[in-house]
Amino acid sequence: MLLYILVMNQFPCSFLRARDQKEVTGMNKYELAVVVSARIEDEERAAVVDKCKALIERFGGVITEVDEWGKKRLAYEIQKMKEGFYYFIRFDAEATAPIEIESRVRIMDNVIRYLIVRQDEVQSESEK
Repeated sequence: MLLYILVMNQFPCSFLRARDQKEVTGMNKYELAVVVSARIEDEERAAVVDKCKALIERFGGVITEVDEWGKKRLAYEIQKMKEGFYYFIRFDAEATAPIEIESRVRIMDNVIRYLIVRQDEVQSESEK
């Protein structure tokens, strides 16, 4: 017991941690992919994208780029729809933000599919 107290006083806890663990510091880069229904008007579709952007900013995110791919054919039929509008929103945010954003995008009307991916993970997978 005495040895444990001596070791803890001499070495900081971060030194005793496993080397494989990553420390969560600062902002991470994320990409939100959203497929919006093709059945709605342009104004409604723009409102859905604006609402997604507002959610990102609400939870401390900083939007870096919005990429609109336009109307594309879906790989399979979803809710009797064969086409949807694709949007990719890149942003920087804390590690807790994607969970909050996903929970709200999940219940949004006119969003067919969504996915948030951390960019660092995507880049390391493509390098392999």
